[in-house]
Amino acid sequence: MDAAKSEKVTLSDGEWRRRLDPDAYHVLREAGTEPPFTGQYVHVKDSGIYRCAGCGAELFSSDTKYESGTGWPSFWEPVASDAVEKHRDWSMLLPRTEVRCAKCGGHLGHVFNDGPQPTGQRYCMNSCALKLDKSTDS
Repeated sequence: MDAAKSEKVTLSDGEWRRRLDPDAYHVLREAGTEPPFTGQYVHVKDSGIYRCAGCGAELFSSDTKYESGTGWPSFWEPVASDAVEKHRDWSMLLPRTEVRCAKCGGHLGHVFNDGPQPTGQRYCMNSCALKLDKSTDS
């Protein structure tokens, strides 16, 4: 992990509210979920790196993005194993695995074991938690 990635981003609630639009704040800071098929990146096929909308950390490459049919952008792996953190989520009746940005702790979505090979995982992310950086080769 490089030094820039290891530095945690810690802001007050007010600072997060000023930095993020209301939808991104709800998802990233309150673990909300955008409605399916409404996010800006659901059907995008552009090349680049998907970064955290909260802190700019690199999270996913467009090379690992695929059409899952679920209504959210889906990836089969993050750019690095330490780019995201996984936490058990008991907010629904069945446990799920929540995915958070390792740098700022922002809620991104969930990961499921029904994705394509080579990982078999589906990182189902909220579009408003991401920013596509097209200037970065994936």
